[in-house]
Amino acid sequence: MMRLKYYLVLTLLLTSSGWAIEDEAATPVAQLSLDDLRSFTDVFNQVRSNFIEEVDDHTLLNAAIRGMLSELDPHSSYMEADRFRQLENNSQGRYTGIGVEVVIRDRKIVVVAVKDEGPAQKAGVTFGDVITSIDGSAIGGRNLQMAIDSLRGELGSEVTVSFMRKNGEVSEHVLLRDYVNINSVFSRPVDEDYGYFRVTHFTRNSAEELLEQIEHMKEQFNRPMLGVVLDLRGNPGGVLKPAIDMADGFLDQGLIMYTRGRAPNQLEFSASPGQWLDAVPMVVLVDRGSASASEVLAGALQDQGRAVIVGEKTFGKGSVQSVLNLRNGSGLRLTTSRYYTPSGRSIQAEGIIPDVEIVPFELVEDTDARKREEDLERHLSGERQISPRISSSEVSANDDYAMHQALILLKAANKFSAAGRQAVDG
Repeated sequence: MMRLKYYLVLTLLLTSSGWAIEDEAATPVAQLSLDDLRSFTDVFNQVRSNFIEEVDDHTLLNAAIRGMLSELDPHSSYMEADRFRQLENNSQGRYTGIGVEVVIRDRKIVVVAVKDEGPAQKAGVTFGDVITSIDGSAIGGRNLQMAIDSLRGELGSEVTVSFMRKNGEVSEHVLLRDYVNINSVFSRPVDEDYGYFRVTHFTRNSAEELLEQIEHMKEQFNRPMLGVVLDLRGNPGGVLKPAIDMADGFLDQGLIMYTRGRAPNQLEFSASPGQWLDAVPMVVLVDRGSASASEVLAGALQDQGRAVIVGEKTFGKGSVQSVLNLRNGSGLRLTTSRYYTPSGRSIQAEGIIPDVEIVPFELVEDTDARKREEDLERHLSGERQISPRISSSEVSANDDYAMHQALILLKAANKFSAAGRQAVDG
């Protein structure tokens, strides 16, 4: 009876989603037979009845969904309601927590920054405080990363945290988790005449953050900026639209990117007239950690001749994930198409090849942290578009070799530009 119950449920789910169940009297649409469904329910019931520990049906069904998606490619996934809400918060550049940045140092969780107006600041937490317990559980002996993760939670929920000051004084606070905004763009002037802008990830607000900091730096200089370094190293991507808006901000015209997939509603973006920094020489720094939206931005600026790309070959994540809301509050992240640069290059498993390649010196073998898209299991192959789509018409230069090379390129560009102007004037 139980087996029949699961069979009927699965049949209803699959037929309501457009699948056909094969029988002797019907022509199959997706070649899913009754035996296929029986195999699934057989496995489901065997696990349910005989696994070493009892597992509830909800957990098993979610595991089956996750397994189905994980077999497709590395980036499709199922997100239960809590995780789906967290993804939404991340895309808006925020999380729910107590408003501290921490590091693990000497087996201790140390506060290295306190967010303005956050729960921790209101409780008097300061730089250098050490977290000694969370919800009555001492930090000693715990998995420190899991302890840090437990500081996040539902909006408005309580967490009790004990802090030890540098003088040894310990205080305990009941904090209400709140939204904490995360900055994604950081900037500073370099060599007096050049602007450095680092984008750590893409949230919905990233383009506005970058423009705001460009305008602020213009006011600081009170004279024309001679060059810009846009640092996308280690940027894993995020929300696509801000990367498109940034490319538009540095271009006057021409294609920025487009996608191709099975669905009819594919994306295509072109630049509109007007630049944030008209004719200012530009270098984009990338490495193997630059992925997805970072590669879209770098590829557009490279293909349109707006910037010189410096660094390592990028990660090569050139696939588009559509985020779909499901009826129970959970979400589905499904790979639906591939990105293409203006010249028709597929980023997928190919990456962006820098104009000036700088390979970092390494003393150890590559680890998982050094992997690119092409190293992941079940990654999509790259596809090249036949016809080009391009229109014809805190880092310092002293301790960062790539940054040093970027400044050399910008200064050379300014020197040749000045020489060209003198020749015309003469």
